[in-house]
Amino acid sequence: MLILNQRTNAPATDSVALAYDERKRSRLKVTLASGPEAGIFLERGDHLHGGDRLAAEDGTAVVEILAAPEKLIEAIADSPLLFARAAYHLGNRHVPVQILPTENGGKLRFQTDHVLAEMVHGLGCQVGETEAPFQPESGAYGAHGGHHHHGDEAPDLHAPGHGPHRSVPKIHEFKPR
Repeated sequence: MLILNQRTNAPATDSVALAYDERKRSRLKVTLASGPEAGIFLERGDHLHGGDRLAAEDGTAVVEILAAPEKLIEAIADSPLLFARAAYHLGNRHVPVQILPTENGGKLRFQTDHVLAEMVHGLGCQVGETEAPFQPESGAYGAHGGHHHHGDEAPDLHAPGHGPHRSVPKIHEFKPR
């Protein structure tokens, strides 16, 4: 079986479509678009995003990760204030949310949950179901400030502002008064 365990920027030779919940896993057995099986082995907490590429351990392949379409709830806000309120209430519940622009307000997509759909509808959003690739925001606590790194792009954890046991953004460093 092909072992995929290294991020790369090299051109892809194959692909695999994964839903959001699958892209959050660090160990996963997949079937590539061309047919063979492969195993994904990543560091714990390292999430994949659509467009990421993984190189095979033996150097024989580069696989692009595609965000597979999945059933989602889509909430459309017709004003910036309603959009902010809906995003706040979903964020307050730690719901992974994909943020999309619209002409007047914004659109929020989240995994199917009819209680949450009723909540944002009650706020005034138009709510419906859709099927689309789900690419939620990585958030303020995502890897290194909300973005992910590839291969040699990782930050120098010994640089100023990165202590040897750095695990949270600098804003959360509390000092005695």
